[in-house]
Amino acid sequence: MATSGSLSQKLVDQAEAMKLAEHLQPTSIVPSLQATTKRGVLEELAAAIVQGHTHLNKDEVVAVLLEREKLGTTGIGDHIAIPHGKLPHLDRLVLGFGRSLPGINFESMDGKPAHLFFLLLAPENSIGLHLKALAKLSKLLKDSGFRQQLMEAPDAQAVLQLIAAADKEL
Repeated sequence: MATSGSLSQKLVDQAEAMKLAEHLQPTSIVPSLQATTKRGVLEELAAAIVQGHTHLNKDEVVAVLLEREKLGTTGIGDHIAIPHGKLPHLDRLVLGFGRSLPGINFESMDGKPAHLFFLLLAPENSIGLHLKALAKLSKLLKDSGFRQQLMEAPDAQAVLQLIAAADKEL
């Protein structure tokens, strides 16, 4: 039987093997969010994701994300938010990214505005995949240099390249 320590290490190891860039499309990256509210961010990111995944419904995505926010904020601090949820008809992980230079009140744990947003959608019955993706994102975003590079990236392609490069380093 695995101890909780070895189970945690196994999840970290699996997360490191996951390539986030494979789940992110250029159309799902919003380098300059226009939204000024939490709901606005969720709607803007959902709209971007739906462009590349036409089988998804923007309103359904927003509803799932808002429902998850009721359980507690996904604003994790350090100017980062990782709104996430699960959808029953999704067959793979879907990732989106948004950046707000002025920052948005996302009710973050540290009280600071969020600037970097990673939206994560996973299939309903994929607890492991969902947790691996969250673990990988958390690990990447602990690096203040990486966060700064994301803040300075000039466009969606540069964001995608940064994430792909970070995938290789982990």
